[in-house]
Amino acid sequence: MQYISKFLQLIFVSLLLVACSSSNKVITPAVSDGGSHEEYRLGVGDSIEINVWRNADLSRSAQIRPDGKITLPLVGDIVAADLTAVQLSQNITNALSGYVKSPQVTVIVVNSSSSDFQRRVRITGAIKNPQSLAFREGMTVLDLVLLAGGPNEFASSNKSKLYRKVNGEVKVYPIKLDDLINNGDVSTNYPLQPSDIITVPERAF
Repeated sequence: MQYISKFLQLIFVSLLLVACSSSNKVITPAVSDGGSHEEYRLGVGDSIEINVWRNADLSRSAQIRPDGKITLPLVGDIVAADLTAVQLSQNITNALSGYVKSPQVTVIVVNSSSSDFQRRVRITGAIKNPQSLAFREGMTVLDLVLLAGGPNEFASSNKSKLYRKVNGEVKVYPIKLDDLINNGDVSTNYPLQPSDIITVPERAF
């Protein structure tokens, strides 16, 4: 009987250790839709050059309108926003194929004015200086927090969150900011990617 009791105790301790291990496990954030090495996607306000080989009348400069479209001869309105230059080239080629024999289209980005906001990282909430900053390769959570002056006196730092858009869905990852700053626990010092948002909540009084 005593043997069975010790055996059950051993099982209980083992399960407890597994549970503790699982609860402390850090989930590595997935690559965002705006990942640092992803091909540039056109945005509203971008200026582009469209070159249709051997068809000067169809070649022109265009700026992407607030509705995300451009207007071209023969084709009319065509969506440009959120596409890569290669994708837009292919779409224009397909649209022209009914009017031009074997069209060859090249799209060149002349002014990527929308890229500034596409490639920003932001930190808000109980932070001394909330920031919206241009993304730089190699940035981490701690870099952005320090640039923002750190948490303020009302912050509940260990309940901070990283918001990242992945495959069209916003994912949320916990940040143990107090542990990171004061205890040197770098397990949640995630590498940042363009469009990431960090929020630091206030304590409940």
